This record gives sequence, C-alpha cells and structure tokens, in this order.
Amino acid sequence: MAILLELDPEIESRLIAQATAQGISPEILLKTLVEGLLANSSQPAPLKLSSQERAERFVNWAKSHKKITAPSLSDEVISRESIYTREDEML
Repeated sequence: MAILLELDPEIESRLIAQATAQGISPEILLKTLVEGLLANSSQPAPLKLSSQERAERFVNWAKSHKKITAPSLSDEVISRESIYTREDEML
C-alpha cells in the first residue's frame, strides 16, 4: 500500500537526518516507525456502553469480590487513634 504524506519541512529534514544516521532510506525508517507505533497500540478501543450496561458491569464487578475470604479488619485496627499511634511508633 502506498500512502502520500505532506510533512512540514522541519519534520521532513529530521526524518531524513535520522534515516541517514541509521544508514537507511527515509521510507524504510518511516515504515519501521509506523509498524512500531501500531504494534504498541494494540489496546482495543474503549467500548461505548449505555448507562444501564455500565451499571450492570459495575454490579457484576462488585459481586465478583464476594469470593474474597480475607478476614475483616476490626474497628480497633482501623481507628484514627490506632493509625496515628502506629505512625508515631515508626518515627
């Protein structure tokens, strides 16, 4: 596939200089850069969901955390006083 690009003179001269420094043609350098850019952007485009679909996905995500069997933290452990006491002890 052939594509015609109109580059600003500054960009064109930088492309030519970089290609020359690497010992390749500007066309090869540009092809390599585009291939690398496309390979790195393999993330799918974000889905456009309705409010209802987003809400359903959120609820499903929240329900998936019910499987976690870690013990709950006690009120004592997460109290403000307990947190500040532990911070003071670390100093």
